[in-house]
Amino acid sequence: MASLTFNLQTTDTRSSARVGTITTDHGVIETPIFMPVGTGGTVKSVNQQLLKDSVKAEIILGNTYHLYLRPGLEILEAAGGLHQFMNWDRPILTDSGGFQVFSLSGVRKLTEEGAIFQSHIDGSRHLFSPEKVMDIQRVIGGDIIMAFDECPPGASEYNYARTSLELTFRWLDRCIKQFDATENKYGFTQNLFPIVQGGIHHDLRKLSCEYVSSKNATGNAIGGLSVGEPTEKMYEICALCCEHLPSAKPRYLMGVGTPWNILECISLGIDMFDCVMPTRNGRNAMLFTSKGIINIDNKKWEKDFSPLDDGIDCDFSNYYSKAYLRHLIKSKEILGLQIASVHNLAFYLHIVKEARKQILDGTFVSWKNEKTIQWQQRL
Repeated sequence: MASLTFNLQTTDTRSSARVGTITTDHGVIETPIFMPVGTGGTVKSVNQQLLKDSVKAEIILGNTYHLYLRPGLEILEAAGGLHQFMNWDRPILTDSGGFQVFSLSGVRKLTEEGAIFQSHIDGSRHLFSPEKVMDIQRVIGGDIIMAFDECPPGASEYNYARTSLELTFRWLDRCIKQFDATENKYGFTQNLFPIVQGGIHHDLRKLSCEYVSSKNATGNAIGGLSVGEPTEKMYEICALCCEHLPSAKPRYLMGVGTPWNILECISLGIDMFDCVMPTRNGRNAMLFTSKGIINIDNKKWEKDFSPLDDGIDCDFSNYYSKAYLRHLIKSKEILGLQIASVHNLAFYLHIVKEARKQILDGTFVSWKNEKTIQWQQRL
């Protein structure tokens, strides 16, 4: 067993975009990387074999809140952890559940001890403290586990954001203490990432970066973005955080975003991304493609028998036609949800793999500028 390591291979000469590798006990991840969101032990409508062969995912994300409530820790531990339970032999990152808990604003209470909330399943009451969240994530068995933090709304005023950040600092210290006092489970090393918060306030974000960096974790995350603030403000804060977080550690931007958001944030120095957008939008008939955005529900695709997208390396995207997928979506066939989800995920993985190639070739910035315009076109 060995702790996560990050090998920074090169940084682009015209931007802060980086290429590297993250090594975990479950395998090597090439960065920049996108992580499909497998909230409850499944990436919605996409089985594990498709994730490997068609999407080409190198790491996926699971969520502490959802897995804790169902199937529950007893079953996960009896199975030997989430890897064994879902038969996934590549790395897993587990989100602490903080974002989900705090989004339940009407059915939760925040205290110094932690967050008291009601289950969305049966209304039962639970407490997530920093210590409990560390213990839960140990049992779930992620290769990377996240600190428990408060995620304030995007437009939080200064005093609220500062009070929230100070609570997040105290919770981080408790997370680290509990993490250090407990053992790895299931025969592999688990790694704790702290989370930078501070809203859209520059001094708070800088303070948070400095505090997080002082903990010398194996990697660091940036949270509290893409939660209602303007896009340009997100980029501004992301750039500031990358400037103040250590370059020798991977940087994970949580919950972002569109293909063009990802390109821009790669250029700022981000290494890891996750977002529900590719699968959620796919289930609602929106396809991201190498030529632009398609609403496959539209009648214009009814007799279009060309592949979904022959510009990416994905068997689903090259095998099925636009007309066929439109028929499935209109007919509410489950296969339609699967094809759309696999395609969108494959496109997101294509983005980060192509970005990696362009950085290594020294052509990233001009490629990014071209694709940012192209991918936003409505077809």
